[in-house]
Amino acid sequence: MPETIIERCEAKGLRLTDQRRIIAGVLEEADDHPDVEELYARAAAADPRISLATVYRTVKLFEEAGIIEKLEFGDGRARYEDAERDHHDHLIDIQSGEVIEFVDPDIEELQERIARRLGYELRGHKLELYGVPRKKRTEGS
Repeated sequence: MPETIIERCEAKGLRLTDQRRIIAGVLEEADDHPDVEELYARAAAADPRISLATVYRTVKLFEEAGIIEKLEFGDGRARYEDAERDHHDHLIDIQSGEVIEFVDPDIEELQERIARRLGYELRGHKLELYGVPRKKRTEGS
């Protein structure tokens, strides 16, 4: 399987303009979960001729081709990540909007066990946890 977003687009026969290549590169380099506005700002920094409409169209094209995955964490913003990233789950800080990626072997095993108990073979899952930071204890309390 091709490794980069650009390689996967090419393997699927998507026409890649220079602007689409820049957007693909921005997505490839993202270590967060950018929304379209953030992608636009990053892409426009590389090429000021890129329009917000071009970013919207490109994200839709990449999503429909299974290149990127749309994530919705309940804050009204669709965010995106590479669909071929290693499996991980998300913890969303509902105060700051920060998204923390994690993998927990105990959770993975529990999900497999539940699926088996219910008569299923698990083929995939998404886990999103929502929380707020715990208050730190002060001395004397």
